[in-house]
Amino acid sequence: MGNQVDRLSHLSYAEVPTADPQGADADEGPRIGVSYIFSTDDDELEDGCGTGDGDGSEKEPNQEDMHYDPREEVACAVYHRDECVFERTPSAGLSELHSPEALLHRCAPGDLVEFVAAGQVPHWAVCVGDFQVVHLHRAQVKNSFLTDAGRGRRGRVVNDLYKFKPLAADMVVQNAMEQVGLRDRDLSWRNSECFAAWCRFGRRELKTGGEIRIGKQPYRLKVALPDHRRRLAHALDFQSLEDAVAERRRNERLGRTAVMRELDTHFKGGGDRNGD
Repeated sequence: MGNQVDRLSHLSYAEVPTADPQGADADEGPRIGVSYIFSTDDDELEDGCGTGDGDGSEKEPNQEDMHYDPREEVACAVYHRDECVFERTPSAGLSELHSPEALLHRCAPGDLVEFVAAGQVPHWAVCVGDFQVVHLHRAQVKNSFLTDAGRGRRGRVVNDLYKFKPLAADMVVQNAMEQVGLRDRDLSWRNSECFAAWCRFGRRELKTGGEIRIGKQPYRLKVALPDHRRRLAHALDFQSLEDAVAERRRNERLGRTAVMRELDTHFKGGGDRNGD
């Protein structure tokens, strides 16, 4: 049963059942309800799964990074009812990517840093001062030098992706440092992003089990589509913010081209009932 439930959390768009709820916006296309149950990326994909040699070993620094194309980033937004709580678009204030060494002088305590590489889930960390960060890595919260946490990947400050009000910088650092050493069953976060964002914003929604699942789906992930003649965005509904983050991170690992191909397959398979 456990394996069957876990499989549900990794369905492609073509396999996920669609819903046609009352009051759906006509210009958004079909809405899909997705629930991630007992699913965790736990940043394992960031450590070689699918990009390394199959045994979790790391590639040489910058091997994936050389092929990273910012144009492959998936433009999207997450809404809680009508309020935008996360946005990643070209106009969302994303800073330029820098090498880990260059980032050392661009980060301040309390900042969130995102490291990226082609085919990998972005890795998030919290700057705590003295060129160090705290991050969730391989099911353990660690205190590392920023250059080590990046593992050769380029990164950027991403304080503004989430729209929550941030805590004071010293509180962000305190939140991060107090979790160092936690691992496995003691963890309350599914991935490095949820952990880092929780440190900065203190929102329980970012913790595993922080929201009660009662069948309602108040979160909506909107993925921007290139063909504006048909719809402005493709929408998926979720029971919790944690679930919406998990799906968004899956898209980020795949990249824009693969996500658009998935959506195209979904629409051709009957998900698109609106036509041109």
